[in-house]
Amino acid sequence: MKALTYQGKEHVEVKDAADPGIQHEKDAIIRITASGICGSDLHLYKNGIPAAPDYIIGHEPMGIVEEVGNEVKTLKKGDRVVIPFNIGCGECFYCKHQMESQCDESNPNPHTDAGGLFGFSEFNGNFPGGQAEYLRVPYADFSSFKVPADSDLEDEQVLLLSDVMPTAFWSVEHSGVKKGDTVLILGSGPIGLMAQKFAWMKGAKRVISVDQVPHRLEHAKRTNGAETFNFSEHDEIGKDLYHETNGGADVVIDCVGMDGTPLSQENTSEKPNQFGTISPILTASEAVRKFGTVQLTGAYISQADGFPLGDFFTRNVSIKMGQAPVIHLMPMLYEMVRQKEIDPTDIITHKLSLADAPKAYDIFDKKEDGNIKAILKP
Repeated sequence: MKALTYQGKEHVEVKDAADPGIQHEKDAIIRITASGICGSDLHLYKNGIPAAPDYIIGHEPMGIVEEVGNEVKTLKKGDRVVIPFNIGCGECFYCKHQMESQCDESNPNPHTDAGGLFGFSEFNGNFPGGQAEYLRVPYADFSSFKVPADSDLEDEQVLLLSDVMPTAFWSVEHSGVKKGDTVLILGSGPIGLMAQKFAWMKGAKRVISVDQVPHRLEHAKRTNGAETFNFSEHDEIGKDLYHETNGGADVVIDCVGMDGTPLSQENTSEKPNQFGTISPILTASEAVRKFGTVQLTGAYISQADGFPLGDFFTRNVSIKMGQAPVIHLMPMLYEMVRQKEIDPTDIITHKLSLADAPKAYDIFDKKEDGNIKAILKP
């Protein structure tokens, strides 16, 4: 099969790879019909998450079931499925309590307690990703969402159930956004833009988008009705936002993570034990109100110097964070899409073939050509 493979920092190639096969009786093999490129994929692309050459990337796939193991009970050949980026066994304490991103059984790596993820290197189980023609899905009954056979929704309408929609929804829910809140969302990539929609749906009074990419900010304003701040135009963005929100936002949701581009004008430098910067956290610490909440959704993948622990403690700020558990949210979000309560497709700006994936990564990384979300179709 053809698959997008990691070949070194900022270097990916579409190459021939071995077709996946059934390894355990709970596995399924799917033929990929669409796969998204996620901002988290850039951590591998930038070599922030170590990956071996020829490792297959991608954790936002969907497709058609081609083969199932003998213990798969709910799927059959020909079923259309969306595959969540979480891999969950469905039987452990965490999977049974809607915390499937921390499944006890899905990650064979003995050096971490984290759950298994598709396309996220050895640290998260070394499972090949979904930017390919075929994918092996472990624990397929639990780690997949079967699109109803009578559904008339296009791939693009359900693909984002794999990550973007449930991650954004969980971020807003986990942060505790309530009616009348001022919600500040750092980053207007796909997760940030979707979180803006859900913040409004929870009854937020103000939704403020912070980014430095003009076309993303314009999208946030035009499509989501968010107020916008271009942080590159502010010397002290956190303090400016604090004053703009009259003493700080009730909730700050960080959809950036450990980014290579500081969300401030501070003179930050990379440390030997730190990939990128924690500037979004520093901005959040300045912009949140006393007794407010900061939700960290963007990926943080190493230890961090300069964490503003004292600021958070002395101002009674609650910190919430983590890898979103998305599997249990997919049926509910599917119904929201089916009933036209929300349209996830407005963030999709590029549809390319798998052969053009290296070009798609370059555009996405450089934020060129109006790119917000790219979809690969083998």
